[in-house]
Amino acid sequence: MTPFRDRQHGGQVLARKLAHYRGQPGLIVLALPRGGVPVAFEVATALRAPLDVLIVRKLGYPGQEEYAMGAITSGGVRVMNRETAGMVPEEVIEAVVAREQAELVRREQLYRGQRPALALENRTVILVDDGLATGSSMRAAVMAVKRSKPARTVVAVPVAALETCESMRSEVDELVCAMAPLAFHAVGLWYRDFPQTADEEVQALLKAAWQMSATTGRQR
Repeated sequence: MTPFRDRQHGGQVLARKLAHYRGQPGLIVLALPRGGVPVAFEVATALRAPLDVLIVRKLGYPGQEEYAMGAITSGGVRVMNRETAGMVPEEVIEAVVAREQAELVRREQLYRGQRPALALENRTVILVDDGLATGSSMRAAVMAVKRSKPARTVVAVPVAALETCESMRSEVDELVCAMAPLAFHAVGLWYRDFPQTADEEVQALLKAAWQMSATTGRQR
């Protein structure tokens, strides 16, 4: 039986694992779009925390984009998989980076518009995605967050490859993987319903979260 019905259910399960953070002052939930947003919305709602996004773009191998040779984030952070990126010529890497940077900027404008990013300094930041395979995108996100000097950095996902989960544990203050199977294969296999998350869904969830924050007076 597939553990999670969909990303919303994954977020609800994850929120229970993070219940000790509920109502904590200075708490913020950061989603990795697009698939991390439905998960993070459930977490932020349950923990009564504001929700924002941190845009991360995977750098896929030319012709095999599903395999990550690295990732980039807002703020200019780049993380490369040393074992594999060395096999790709530098000019090819730079071309992939340029393409993904353009998409990163597009998504920043689409999701946030003129709304400024939340301040992270001295706050507890929970980074959420729908799962971790190689972890390249999340590692880039962690590096970007740490530049802002948060008080505490937490990574939380419904499912992750066991090896990735264990290797990332030392890079953050807390790592919460609701499931970490040894035979992992792919994130989507652990969800019964795993469609691609549309930009419109991301926008709608962020709008709902921001409205709730304004209504309840959650700190931005």
